[in-house]
Parts: sequence; structure tokens; C-alpha cells
Amino acid sequence: MKALLIGATGSTGHDLTDQLLDDSNYTEVVLFVRRSTGKSHPKLKEYIVDFSKPKSFSDIITGDILFSCLGTTLKTAGSKENQWKIDFDIPVAFAEIARKNEVGSFVLVSSYGASAKSSVFYSKMKGELEDYIAKLDFRQYIIFRPGPLIRKDTDRLGEKIAVKVIKVLNALGLFKNIKPISTYFLAQKLRKAPKELPLGITILELDRILKF
Repeated sequence: MKALLIGATGSTGHDLTDQLLDDSNYTEVVLFVRRSTGKSHPKLKEYIVDFSKPKSFSDIITGDILFSCLGTTLKTAGSKENQWKIDFDIPVAFAEIARKNEVGSFVLVSSYGASAKSSVFYSKMKGELEDYIAKLDFRQYIIFRPGPLIRKDTDRLGEKIAVKVIKVLNALGLFKNIKPISTYFLAQKLRKAPKELPLGITILELDRILKF
């Protein structure tokens, strides 16, 4: 299988790239990035692209599976408008082109609480993204909705504190539905999802992510 990946420079995308390269079921791994990952492997192809102009490289968005691990924080983006461009506009543009180019499967890293009806900006954005891609009618569409992620060597202080607090609450039997998981663990599930899950739309909340 030929895998395409956006978001490879993020923690989850980094772990997923390494795992796809080690998996014999994937014969080619294609990354679309703003800056080089520095990775080298016989199966790896890396394209440094301008994400604001996806139509200029639409001819290389071809393969069997498109993984989207793209996402940023409001603090990093600087504004809700910029965050929307990164978290919504780019995945949508890639999904549209991939569907036209007959890519059969789309695997999306979304978020816990994603819903187009949410009053929370981030959750609403992720929900609208899920819904938009669903309308493109991929043969297989898999949505992951993890809770907090444990990122190796993260420099996000707020994230470190949140994960520690939730772990304490989990130990007390509280908030089990938002149990933190590592990006490495999530990448393992992403990698095997297209092979083990059925065609059509599959949504994996945390409890299902942990089990399958």
C-alpha cells in the first residue's frame, strides 16, 4: 500500500512515519511537509510544498491511503483564523484532491468532543472538518477522537500540567473517557486501522482506540 501523510513534523505524524516505514504492508510512504523531517529511508518520499497552493502539486497526491495528523494550537497559530486555515482548510484541500485522484482511504486524527454543533471553537472546527470529509464519500473513512496526547519531549507547559492533572483524576476513577495516551500508541492504532477496520465510516472514541 502507498501511504500519504500530512502533519509528519508533529509528534503523532513523526511517530506514524517511523511506524509506516517499518511496516512491510506499506510499500511507499509519501510526506507533504513545509520543512524537511530529515528522515531517510528507501520507501520514503518527501515533498516540501506550499500548503496554500495544493492544486500546484495535485498530481502527486496519489496513493491508497491519506493520513491527516495535521493540527496546531491557538497559541501557535496566533489567531482562530490561522488555526482554521491549518486545521480545517489544508486537510479539506488534500482530501478533495485525494478523492478526485481515487485515493480509497482517509484516516483523520480529530479530537475528543468534536462536533459541528459544539459551542467550543476547537471542537466545532474539528466536527465540521469530520462532516465535510464524510461528504466526499471515501470508500473507507476512519476518524480518531483521542483525548489528551502525551508527546515525547514536549515544550508545552500547559499540556504537561493538563496531562498530569488528568492522570491523577483517572487514578481516582474520574474522567476515564479522556485518559491521556502517547502519540506513539496512537500512531500504532492509526497504522493498522486501514487494514483491520471495514469500509465505510468508522469513528473511534477513546474506549475503542484502546481496545482495537
